[in-house]
Amino acid sequence: MEKWNVGILIFKDVEVLDFAGPFEVFSRTRLVLGVESRRSEESAPFSVFTVAKEGTPVMTTGGLKVIPEFAFSNTPPIDLLVLPGGFGTRPLLADQETLDWIRQIATKAKKVTSVCTGSLLLAKCGLLENHRATTHWAVLDLLQSLDKSVKVERNRRVVDDGIITSAGVASGIDMAFYVVETLFGREIADDTARYIEFRRTGF
Repeated sequence: MEKWNVGILIFKDVEVLDFAGPFEVFSRTRLVLGVESRRSEESAPFSVFTVAKEGTPVMTTGGLKVIPEFAFSNTPPIDLLVLPGGFGTRPLLADQETLDWIRQIATKAKKVTSVCTGSLLLAKCGLLENHRATTHWAVLDLLQSLDKSVKVERNRRVVDDGIITSAGVASGIDMAFYVVETLFGREIADDTARYIEFRRTGF
């Protein structure tokens, strides 16, 4: 089975649940139902890893220190890109190296997703032009200001308009389950949700 490479960008002051929520969902997904399948990687459809500009530890919001698996310089091919949010996205809006990396990866990825203010980076890169999108409720206007052509969805947890965006923090888990269901069906998504004891409530 050829696995999807899921690359999750992390950076200083990234929101923990923004990246850890999708990481948990994608890394626990199995195409064979039941608890026992989680004891091995045999039926895992995703290979999930974190990426940062450099390979040094990243300090997240709340003070959790995370060591990225890859740096920009040695990132393997990414099929599914996840851009989380957090206060750390604001400096990245002026970080040309990071923006260029996002654009480069997005042109080759099969799916591009964001959680929370990760959508601001997509907008800054020009990737949301004439697309519907959402973000954390506190920065809906900021998202609109970054690209006037974006149709900002203010009451949706997950928006799929070619690029998949999600609202704040915990909605990244909903986004990840949406991706799993889209790729592998409702039964696989629901089985994964049951395994991690997450109650799905829709998008």
